[in-house]
Amino acid sequence: MVKSEIITKLIASKIVPVVRGESKEEAVSCSLACIEGGIKSIEVTYTNPYASDVIHQLQSRNDKNCIIGAGTVLDEITARNAILAGAQFIVSPSFNQATAVLCNRYGIPYFPGCMTVTEIVTSLESGVDMVKIFPGDTVGMSFIKAIKAPLPQVMVMVTGGVNMSNIEEWFNAGADVLGIGGEFNKLAHQKKFKMIEDKAADYIKLVSSSKNLAFKHSAGKLTKG
Repeated sequence: MVKSEIITKLIASKIVPVVRGESKEEAVSCSLACIEGGIKSIEVTYTNPYASDVIHQLQSRNDKNCIIGAGTVLDEITARNAILAGAQFIVSPSFNQATAVLCNRYGIPYFPGCMTVTEIVTSLESGVDMVKIFPGDTVGMSFIKAIKAPLPQVMVMVTGGVNMSNIEEWFNAGADVLGIGGEFNKLAHQKKFKMIEDKAADYIKLVSSSKNLAFKHSAGKLTKG
């Protein structure tokens, strides 16, 4: 699957659980519960020391054509390990030039964390297609609207502060993809995996039922329609 196809599928899925877990088993079980609930994209973070194993295991049993990526990737060495494990996209809390070069070399989407227009422009000039606004609840929805004025071409992933009560507001503010982590990880720590599956299904139902969250190709780029 080429880079543009991965990004298109991420935007079509709209939400990405950010899976941490305190063990390999916890992270795998949380991810699988999300997938069973209907979610088509998973981000496994490298705060888990077994993240590469988790990614590899998810890909080895990926019979639902999901996109599996890596999060909290701080450098190109970790990015390379994630890609070798099967990661189809790389997410970082900040921009790293060497990681951008590596990901572009192998055709892997790279989504770095940005909090200023300068950081966003630097990322775009380094071949980044989508930036991550994090933490979303600190930066705020108004920031997305503000940066979309001078940079309408930039695609945005938001993580932090996203929940069922404000998900539509985030999309209406201009977010293209939303990362959701806290509630899923809390339930995983409590081993409530059936509740994770049910909550994932509720998220899918929510984004599918809202006409404001539909995306389409227009004028050669991805826009809301």
